[in-house]
Amino acid sequence: MHWNTLKVFRDRNASLYLGGVIVSGFGDSAMALATGIWVKTLTGSSSLAALVGFCMWLPTFAGPVIGTVADRVRRRPLLVATNLALAVVMTAPLFVRSQEQVWLLFAVLSLVGTGMVLTDAAETALVAAAVPDELRGDFNGLVLTALEGMKLLAPPAGASLFTAFGGRTVALLDAASFALAAAAFRLIRVQEASPAPRTGRVWTAEGARYLRRHPALRSLVITSGTTMMLAGLSSTATYAMLDAGLHRSPAFAGVLTSLQGLGSVVSGLAAGALMRRIPERTFSAAGLALFALGVLARATPWLPVTLGSSLLIGLGLPCPVIAALTAVQKYTPSELLGRVAATANTFVYAPTGLALLLGSGMVAVLDYRVQLLAAGTSGLAVASVLTAKGRVERATASAGTRAMPEAQEM
Repeated sequence: MHWNTLKVFRDRNASLYLGGVIVSGFGDSAMALATGIWVKTLTGSSSLAALVGFCMWLPTFAGPVIGTVADRVRRRPLLVATNLALAVVMTAPLFVRSQEQVWLLFAVLSLVGTGMVLTDAAETALVAAAVPDELRGDFNGLVLTALEGMKLLAPPAGASLFTAFGGRTVALLDAASFALAAAAFRLIRVQEASPAPRTGRVWTAEGARYLRRHPALRSLVITSGTTMMLAGLSSTATYAMLDAGLHRSPAFAGVLTSLQGLGSVVSGLAAGALMRRIPERTFSAAGLALFALGVLARATPWLPVTLGSSLLIGLGLPCPVIAALTAVQKYTPSELLGRVAATANTFVYAPTGLALLLGSGMVAVLDYRVQLLAAGTSGLAVASVLTAKGRVERATASAGTRAMPEAQEM
């Protein structure tokens, strides 16, 4: 396989973008965990502490609307301005002293969630203009690897900072990370075309309309969303599996998370090279199948199998997401990229929250293996359908290619 990882780091725009994503992702992950601890400490309520994650996730539903902003202005200045605005927003937690001010934390995280939806759309569009085509698969894999790495490193750092210095210190760290991300995006060199003028059609619906009419993108986005939904459904069985299946403490979930993170790092690094050798649809289906097999393996109450299952889940889970993101950048016109990317992100990530709610209900009344088997078999079924459709399309295209010379001879 031909690896372009070093080329990504040598590319000025790609490395600056990657740096911005790393520092911003570190700050966000640290703040998300610290805020939950902060709310629990001030209020004593576990449900209010859990609401922290919901506040950051909820704006995903408004992705098609928020994404229109990324198509109305140039993306690099938008990223700089949004990150600077979020840096200012993150100073609000400095005024939280008691449980009466806890609402400020929820408001801040809701604004951060909205900003993340907007920056994700703008970043996807900017990458298409700033990073060469041949590096995008490797680049998207590295971005996901960096984000997964931050999820492993930042939460313990956030918890430690909160314990040692309090929540306001973590808020300042996150504010600084937004400021550094703004600086990194400001240094990117890119020639952006003028934003497309508004037409008489409903602008917010253009992203969904384009995805619906593009079979390849539609298929990849649906597969990615299905994978994330099944991941949410299966993850709610983790603690029941540790308790009833493996007879381990809840803290052992950290070992499983680390192995999953290791698998995601390997998958992200290999993504670009693999997508140059196999079609995006095949890469996505293979990743979903690996993920599904890992979920099914967790139904076996044997520790070595469970440890291997975490590695399989980590290897497979990023593949459909990377394939969908790369395809969006590849097949979408620049003037639509913000709306299409935001709409795709809504389809990919919004169902996860609903799956978490469903899984929480299932694990309360059913054996944990029921939802693991349901998630795993559903994943294998979707992967099989995706693979079969790909074979049919390739056969149809091949038949059409053979028929063309015959028609010309007539």
